[in-house]
This record gives sequence, structure tokens and C-alpha cells, in this order.
Amino acid sequence: MLIAFNKPYGVLCQFTDRSTPPRPTLAGFGLPPDVYAAGRLDHDSEGLLLLTDDGGLAHRLTDPRHKQPKTYWVQVEGEPGEEQLVALRRGVELNDGRTRPAHARRIDAPALWPRDPPVRFRKSVPDAWLELTLGEGRNRQVRRMTAAVGLPTLRLVRVAIGPHRLEGLAPGAWRALPPTGGRS
Repeated sequence: MLIAFNKPYGVLCQFTDRSTPPRPTLAGFGLPPDVYAAGRLDHDSEGLLLLTDDGGLAHRLTDPRHKQPKTYWVQVEGEPGEEQLVALRRGVELNDGRTRPAHARRIDAPALWPRDPPVRFRKSVPDAWLELTLGEGRNRQVRRMTAAVGLPTLRLVRVAIGPHRLEGLAPGAWRALPPTGGRS
């Protein structure tokens, strides 16, 4: 079984939380029993999360050797210049080494659901949207990459993993997908 889930902001990619007070988890969304997240999204990121009950499928979805590209829409603080986009495309140096090259382009603000809490608006500081596609998945990589080129991330939404897309899913909603890689 393969599930596409639109993870809301502030939700953990696990089914339990032992912290006090407990934080929202995947348990609150009526997902089928015995599925678990194939990969992660930070609690402050939103968008496509794949869940499965098949360990082999989870491995194929998450192992970098299988090259499942992940596409993100990223709202950044600042005005991206061509030199910053070129740096992202070439790979940037992070504290854990150089990233692989990314597909990076500026996009118009996408039609997304409102975030709760909303991204802080500052009249004196411009913001812009980028689309980044990565072939690797380090911890908080997109946020670290945009910060490394001087564009701090304000909002991060994953919209695709390989052939699977978020399209049509409201935050907190899910749908079953064909597990063999068909387009969703």
C-alpha cells in the first residue's frame, strides 16, 4: 500500500510523541493501519509525505541510490539574483559537505492553502518563491541551501517525490497511490 498525504505545518512525521505537551502527529489523520512514513518532512515544513506498509518500497522511495527527485516550492526572504540560482544549481557548500547540483528556478507565488500560523509579512523585506528539485535528502537541506546563498526560507512545501505529486490534496488529506510508480 502506498499513501500520499499532505502533511500540515506543525505535524510530526510519526504516529506518537512523548514530549510534554504532546505535539500533533500522523495519528490524528485517519490513515490506514500499519503504514509508516517513507522519508520525513520537518515539523515546520508542509506538503507531500509518502507512507507505506511495505519495507522494500519504503527503501526504494528513500534510498539516494534510487534517485527519487524531490521537488519543493520555497518562499524565501529576499530577491533571488541569477548568481544565487546558479550557486544552487551547481551545489553549495554546507557544514556536512557540498550538496549535489539542484534544479533551481524562480516561480510565481503558487496558489496554496493559508498556513497556520501565517508567514510573517514584513513590508520592508521582499520575498520570492523558488522551485528546487533535489536528488538527495540531508537533514533540513533546502533550508540550509537557501540560507547558504543568502535567501532564508520562510515557507517550505514539498510538491513531488519522483512521479508522485501533491496536486489536489488539502492539508491533512490523503489518497491511495499505485505502488509501482504511476503518476498520482
